[in-house]
Amino acid sequence: MEGKGGSLATGMVFGIVMGAMIGFAMDNLAIGLGIGVALGAAFGVAVGAGGGRDGGTDADQGATDPDRP
Repeated sequence: MEGKGGSLATGMVFGIVMGAMIGFAMDNLAIGLGIGVALGAAFGVAVGAGGGRDGGTDADQGATDPDRP
């Protein structure tokens, strides 16, 4: 699932950091981190699977596009 330009782990870290910021803003770190992990997974898939090849979207993956190697 990982492309050349990014990975799921990178997206997860980004999401967890975002979630921590949301959690501090909400005064509830647990909810913020939960949101962050969910966002991180989404960002990780989009960056790792889609954007890694040529800046495409997560729908533009080699696995689902027969024109790509």
